[in-house]
Amino acid sequence: LTLYSFSTENWGRSDAEVRALMDLYVEYLISERNLFYENNVRFLHIGRREGLPGPVLDELDRMTESTHEHSGLTMLLALNYGSRGEITDAVRSIVRDTHAGQLKLEAINEAMISSRLYTAGLPDPDLLIRTAGEMRLSNYLLWQISYAEFYIDEALWPDFDVTHLHEALRCYAQRCRRFGAIGEP
Repeated sequence: LTLYSFSTENWGRSDAEVRALMDLYVEYLISERNLFYENNVRFLHIGRREGLPGPVLDELDRMTESTHEHSGLTMLLALNYGSRGEITDAVRSIVRDTHAGQLKLEAINEAMISSRLYTAGLPDPDLLIRTAGEMRLSNYLLWQISYAEFYIDEALWPDFDVTHLHEALRCYAQRCRRFGAIGEP
């Protein structure tokens, strides 16, 4: 489960709003810690660390470290995340290794690129749920969602509840996923 909560573009909001959101992240990470423990949830952060306030980084690190051995659901918090930035960071990493002689040009393929993304080692999403009736991707997991199924719901995010989630999952379960093949999956 990946929650897109604050994009790199969201820094353009007012200083007061950004500060309030950052305070909410700290509060959320502290208040939900026991829930993560009780439900064996592994927590990961995706996005750039640069620019995030120290208290937010401290809580992200604390939650990540304290749940790293959990084997249940993995929840990613996309905070200070932008897919174009993620892909740029991956390309820079590959170019650095190529220039250093640690990587041959011929070794660069889709798997190599995937291994340099923030989501390295995690499966690509099967389902992308978009709330508020929005019909755009908003710079979110552009590489990873190449074969994801989309579900658009009119509910605003704060109102999207378990009933909405169950409907999205029912809809998803009826789809035939072929990943480019013809006929049965």
